Amino acid sequence: MSETPLVDELEKGPFPSFVKEIKKTAELHAKAEKEVPVMATGVLKQLERSYVDKITHWKHGGIVAVKGYGGGVIGRYSDLAEEIPEVAHFHTVRVNQTSGWFYTSKVLREICDIWEKRGSGLTNLHGSTGDLVLLGTFTEQLQALRDDLAALETPFDIGGSGGDFRTPSCCVGPARCEFACYDTLEACYQLTMEFQNELHRPMFPYKFKLKFAGCPNDCVAAIARSDFAVIGTWRDDIKIDQDAVKEYANQIDIQAEVVDPCPTKCISWDGNELSIDNSNCVRCMHCINKMPKALAPGDDRGATILMGGKAPMLEGAILGWVFVPFMKIEPPYDEMKEMIANL
Repeated sequence: MSETPLVDELEKGPFPSFVKEIKKTAELHAKAEKEVPVMATGVLKQLERSYVDKITHWKHGGIVAVKGYGGGVIGRYSDLAEEIPEVAHFHTVRVNQTSGWFYTSKVLREICDIWEKRGSGLTNLHGSTGDLVLLGTFTEQLQALRDDLAALETPFDIGGSGGDFRTPSCCVGPARCEFACYDTLEACYQLTMEFQNELHRPMFPYKFKLKFAGCPNDCVAAIARSDFAVIGTWRDDIKIDQDAVKEYANQIDIQAEVVDPCPTKCISWDGNELSIDNSNCVRCMHCINKMPKALAPGDDRGATILMGGKAPMLEGAILGWVFVPFMKIEPPYDEMKEMIANL
């Protein structure tokens, strides 16, 4: 008879099952070279108890970290340590992700090999902040884990947690997106390096998040989830290819799908030519998203800076508000660095 009958129910049905994936991880972890027990099995046992008792059995307590760092590790323990020793400790480690989340398969395999040895093998790619999240290890493995990550051919560092400058994150930017209005990848990297001390050593009363979105589509949810959002935009006219617009006219109803949904009604279409009153355009990206081969952001590109976005657990989401309507985002980013430092 199964030790986890309630948890097993979550494997049934047509949808993907996290239980099935955790069981697969447990099977693989049992065969791997490791310094810890098969923690994934313990996760399922504890989850079963939580379903039976109708309470969580995870608890937080104490401070755990690696040498020289005050953040990057979230301490977590089980209050069933004697009953389920596999998860007596289950600390989460945040690893500073690459800009735009670009990895080679070789690098990912190396990180996963280290994690199978030092932890549960369970991962979260990626957390809402952006970090590559490693779920579950023992206190004794933390320093060795950090040292192993730093010793890779492409070394990785610990990310941020607690009341510090959280790990900056960005969209894929100009590497993959033609709408990017500045180099999000370079800006994210340079600002991450600039604020290493604030990232690794918590010194604030609350966390501070910085996110870079290359255009108003905001694929990293910067407006909703960051204290300092850098949203790519432009201040000249949207570029229009009228021949491409006519091609779209054979595929979609431009009036119904592009013109009518415009929030400021600044677009008009006479069946032959598309016109935009750019003075009333709010850069919502709807028309560009619907006809990307015909419309594009203007050439005078930069970003809008917004501040104050939060996604708190106890209150409703707070969107960021405009702090700087437009500024150029170019190396060495001194103006933005000074702005953040003065906050």
